[in-house]
Amino acid sequence: MVKDKKELAVAALKNGTVIDHIPSESLFQVVDLLGLQKLTSNVTIGFNLSSSEMGKKGIIKIADIEYPEDMLNRIALIAPTAVINIIKDYDVVEKRKVSLPDSLIDIVKCPNPKCISNNEPMRTRFDVVSHKPLSLRCHFCECVASAAEITLK
Repeated sequence: MVKDKKELAVAALKNGTVIDHIPSESLFQVVDLLGLQKLTSNVTIGFNLSSSEMGKKGIIKIADIEYPEDMLNRIALIAPTAVINIIKDYDVVEKRKVSLPDSLIDIVKCPNPKCISNNEPMRTRFDVVSHKPLSLRCHFCECVASAAEITLK
C-alpha cells in the first residue's frame, strides 16, 4: 500500500507552548528572543509553511515551557499576528492571539540617545500610540518610535 505523503508529521506535544501564525520574516527574531538555541527541551520550528491567511508563516513548538506575559508582549512587538496555544496532556487548553498592552514597561529601549532612560538606571515605559502601523511613545522624553526604530531590551 502506497501512501500519498503531502505533509510531514511532527510529534504532538504532551505539554508546552505552540506559537503559530508567525510572519515568516519574523520567525528567527522570535527564535532569538526566546533563546531557543539554549533550551534542552524539544523544539520544532517550521519556516515558510503554507498558510491560507498569510501566504507563508512560521510555527514554533516548545515542549514543557509556558512563557510569562511580558515575553508574550515582546513577541507581539515582533510578530503581531502570532497565536499562542498552551498544551496540557496533548490538548489545547488555551488559545489566544498575542496583543500589546497599552503600556510597555522595561521591554523597549528609547531610540532617543538623550532620553533619561538611556542615561540613568531605570525601567523604560512606552505607551502604544498606534497598532497599525505600530507606533510607541516614550513616557519620559515623548519620543515616538515606529516599528523600524524599536529595539527590545
